[in-house]
Amino acid sequence: MGATTGEQTPLAPGEAWRAVAACILASFALLARHQVHLSKERLGMRLRFADDTSARVYRETRLGSGLAEDPCTLVVTFRLRLVRGPAHALFRRESLLNTPLFVGFPGFTSKLWLAHDEHGRYRGVYEWDGPERAEHYARSLWRVLALVSVSGSIRYAVLPGLHRDDVIADPGLIEGPASHDAEAWWRIQAGT
Repeated sequence: MGATTGEQTPLAPGEAWRAVAACILASFALLARHQVHLSKERLGMRLRFADDTSARVYRETRLGSGLAEDPCTLVVTFRLRLVRGPAHALFRRESLLNTPLFVGFPGFTSKLWLAHDEHGRYRGVYEWDGPERAEHYARSLWRVLALVSVSGSIRYAVLPGLHRDDVIADPGLIEGPASHDAEAWWRIQAGT
């Protein structure tokens, strides 16, 4: 399957913030019912990307089984403002508090949280149920990330029809040439 990485913009502010608010309400209900799980299965795994960067998985969040019926892999990247050196470790610990900003979005199934790469970029690698839902989430999340991220650093890629773990196990499932340039930041090459 090919990736959707074309022209990207956030949702209109009102629409995005309403979606985030609805997500937060749904998240607290999911958390109260103990439906959100922190898995240790992939902790420490290093994902390599086609832009010659790599990052380590420092957390995995799952909702239920973590598997989607209409699977799609979503990769989101951003670079935080003012976070350098030891502040990265503090961000990774604090980021658990951000869980209500995504688990309640319709279609969320699981997320791998990646530490910063060689260029200071963070990535989230998700399995989502439905590519339209994944894009809606990414465009809503943009408004939240814009509050703390370097301008122009927020990007996302939607890979419809692909389970995230299948892409990690066999990156050849992604259609198209495996270019090695800055635009291939989303293209998983290997998981070790």
